Order: sequence, then C-alpha cells, then structure tokens
Amino acid sequence: MAKVLIISDSHGWSQEVSEIKARHQNEVDAMIHCGDSELEYDSEPLEGFEKVQGNMDRDFRFPEELDFSVGKLHFFVTHGHLFQIKSTLMPASYRAEELGANIICVGHAHVAAVEKVNDQLFINPGSLRQPRSSYPGSYALLTADDQLEDVSVHFYTKEGQEISSLAYQTSLTNF
Repeated sequence: MAKVLIISDSHGWSQEVSEIKARHQNEVDAMIHCGDSELEYDSEPLEGFEKVQGNMDRDFRFPEELDFSVGKLHFFVTHGHLFQIKSTLMPASYRAEELGANIICVGHAHVAAVEKVNDQLFINPGSLRQPRSSYPGSYALLTADDQLEDVSVHFYTKEGQEISSLAYQTSLTNF
C-alpha cells in the first residue's frame, strides 16, 4: 500500500506546513509540495518534500517539474501555471503521457479537486492558505494498493479534519 501527502499554495506559511508534515511524515511514502510555498528551497518545513517552483516562488533552485515513482504510482508534479491548468488539463496530460506518469499533481488554481481522465489521475490538493472555493484551505492524501485496483484521494483541512464530500475512489489497473 502506497500513501502520499500532497500540499500546494501554502504562500509563506511555514508553521502550518511543518505541522502537517509532522502529522503525516511517519505514515507516508512520499510528500509533495506543488509550488507557491514562497519558502526557500532548503527551508526546514520543506525538508523531505518533493517540490516544484510555483509562479510566486522566488528561489530558482526549485525545478519547474518533477517525475518520480512510488511503487506503481508514477508522478508528474508541476505547479500548473506553465501548463494552463486553470483552463485545460490537456498540456499537463500530454507531458505526463510523455513521461509515462499516471498521477498528475498540480496547484495554482487554489481549488481542491481530483479527476480521472482516461488512465491518468489529476490531483489538485487545493490551497492551504488561500482557497478559492467554498471549502477551507486543504491538502490531500493519496493511497493506493499494490495493484492500483483501489486508489483513493482524501482531502483535509490544515487542522487535519477530513472534507468527506471531496473523497474520491477509483482504479488505475488499465495503465
């Protein structure tokens, strides 16, 4: 069973990121920050995170995109501003396909969402600090069994309370 913590758009919050990391770091296989942390690349709150540069990040040591695997989950991570994710998922989908990724993690839109398109699962954990929806600031936890038959995404407030109406479950066995 793989479990991954996904955060984005924390916009300068360091204590909150540290608290979420402390809450989950011993139960997850990877931690992802999808950009706009507005922290230094090597800051303590971001230690241990796979992290990318957002449009508000000024530390240019952040890469624009990442791809890596956790078991059979192959991640493509980007903030999203370079892929027009506010209007379409297609450019990010094409890039993920080039890399062979089945999980695409983005931020930028500040709206918590998950959507399966063909054999790709798009996850935006929402904005921790500045949500642009009726939901509070949020982050996500992705879990998947070893065969990718049971893949789920759950969203949480910064205090760790589940936002159950956003929960999503699917299968990625065709990938």
